[in-house]
Amino acid sequence: MDVSLRQVTKDNYEAVCDLDVTPAQEDYVACNMWSLVESTYNDGFETRVIYLAEEPVGFFMWVFESAEKVSIWRFMVDHKHQQKGIGREALALMLNDIRLNPSVAEIEICYDPQNPVAKDFYASFGFAEVGMDDENEDMIAIIKCAKYDAAYKSQRMH
Repeated sequence: MDVSLRQVTKDNYEAVCDLDVTPAQEDYVACNMWSLVESTYNDGFETRVIYLAEEPVGFFMWVFESAEKVSIWRFMVDHKHQQKGIGREALALMLNDIRLNPSVAEIEICYDPQNPVAKDFYASFGFAEVGMDDENEDMIAIIKCAKYDAAYKSQRMH
């Protein structure tokens, strides 16, 4: 499967805005257009388009909360392309990209605990639930980055 992550550009942003989830998922995923606005006017926001070959089929947005912590705020695959493994492959690519930053110690994602698919899907990538957010609405799950952990432990031993 030819899945890739690409920058949002003037040539693909409209296609990103046209992507939709299923009606049942609408309560769980923010509008891509709003996400693009947020990322344009806030520091530390990164966006990527998920492509299948040359077709935009999904969207990611993550935020550098600090040098050590990244939070995934948006992740969606268009309803016409779900259940094909695209989201799984795209999330693996995105996590690998984030892990290339040596200062990142933790990657966080939040999801509605009533979302029947989210917990098992994210757990399969190593996300571990740590509790509900401050508003008691979303579950927080994190991955500790092994590269950071190993470097930190090495520094502490010297």
